[in-house]
Amino acid sequence: MPTDVLLGVVGLLVGVGIGFILYKQAAGRSAVTAQARAQQRLVEVEEEAEKKTREALTQAREEALRIRQEAEEEVKQRTADVQRKQVRLEKKETTLEQMAQRLEDKEQSAVEQQKQLSEFRRQLDELASKQKAEVERLAGMSSAQAKELVIASVENQAKRDAMTLVRDIEARAREEAERRARKIVAIAIQRVASEETSENSISVVTLPNDEMKGRIIGREGRNIRAFESCTGTSLLIDDTPESVVLSCFDPIRREIAKLTLEKLVGDGRIQPARIEEMYEKSRTEVERTIVESGEWAAMEVGIPDLHPEMLKVLGRLNYRTSYGQNVLKHLVEAAHIAGVVAAELGTDIALSKRCTLLHDIGKAITHEVEGSHALIGAELARRLNESPAVCHAIEAHHNEVEQRTLEAVITQTADAISSARPGARREALDTYVKRLQRLETLAESFEGVDKCYAMQAGREVRVMVHPDAVDDLQAEVLARDIAKKIEEELQYPGQIKVTVIREHRAVEFAK
Repeated sequence: MPTDVLLGVVGLLVGVGIGFILYKQAAGRSAVTAQARAQQRLVEVEEEAEKKTREALTQAREEALRIRQEAEEEVKQRTADVQRKQVRLEKKETTLEQMAQRLEDKEQSAVEQQKQLSEFRRQLDELASKQKAEVERLAGMSSAQAKELVIASVENQAKRDAMTLVRDIEARAREEAERRARKIVAIAIQRVASEETSENSISVVTLPNDEMKGRIIGREGRNIRAFESCTGTSLLIDDTPESVVLSCFDPIRREIAKLTLEKLVGDGRIQPARIEEMYEKSRTEVERTIVESGEWAAMEVGIPDLHPEMLKVLGRLNYRTSYGQNVLKHLVEAAHIAGVVAAELGTDIALSKRCTLLHDIGKAITHEVEGSHALIGAELARRLNESPAVCHAIEAHHNEVEQRTLEAVITQTADAISSARPGARREALDTYVKRLQRLETLAESFEGVDKCYAMQAGREVRVMVHPDAVDDLQAEVLARDIAKKIEEELQYPGQIKVTVIREHRAVEFAK
């Protein structure tokens, strides 16, 4: 058994040794083969690197050649450009030299011409002096006198030419203005529908029977005296059946008295204490009605932001009339017209309505303050924080202040349309006759006027002039002067047309 193991071990060792020897031989052969392959690969790499180097050099030479050719071509082009520019510069230099030469020639010629002109001027001055002396000798007047004569002649001719030009311009402007004005006024009037007005300075109170008149008068007239003292009105009791008349210059006071008397008649108890009680109630009602009237007017026109005090003043105009026309209704009507006109002209409609609605507010307090209602109204508007445009339109609507804004012109126009439309106002007969007589007398006061006629209810005045004393141009000046004087001295509703007629007649008899 040990021998077998030993033999096995020896055999194993012999096998290992033989295997080791065989392995070393095989490893030696593999190392030789790998070295040979490495050397062969190194040779291949060197050959490939040499090939790429030769190719890179070839490409570099080609690129360098291409760049060189491009550079040479660019140099050639720039050289050609420089040569062309040099040629142009030489041509320009030649041209400039020629121009400089021509300028020198012209300058020399101008100097010579200046010398010739100086000589001619000297000769002309001498000739003019001789001619002036000869003209003065022949005319028998000095040069200053002749100059004055020429200036006067030119001035007269210029005046006539200017007047002719003004007449033509005014005619064209008048035609265009009348055409546009007729259109605007027609549009404004056709959108206003108002009733005719009548003059009203008294109030009539209807009674249930004639026995009530005695109760109103009272014992020994104490009731009527207390009534007139309390209300500030005159109570007229006559033979008119079942009615009495209240008279007072103040329409608000007259309205309060009317309500007081109606309440007393309805109650039946008429005595001084009862009169005072009914008067206070009526006064409260009228004051409330005044505020409501002002609010109605503002809302009707579309101006809700008026000052409360302004609404009260505006409402008082509901009891005020002008030539029979209710002033508050006139203001509302004129405000609507102003809105239409402003819309046609493309201006501020709200501002135009506001100016027109407030233009007569001064009439509500004219008996309390001295002065024109236009100026009083403007001052009131300023005190109640109205805008400067509104205040200006109020004070300028009767031309007491020169109009500076379009809204002021619209306000005056709307006022005239509302006042002058048919049926808007009525005038007492005696006042109407006196106004027409005053109109004719004023026109006849001008020099050269022969006859004068007031026509169309005072809307037009026709003036006949002496043809020998007044020429055509002077007739136009006369018409303008008469119109201006009428504006300054007369008060009238609407506008007045002044027509000056110059007629020349040649009469001869055949024998």
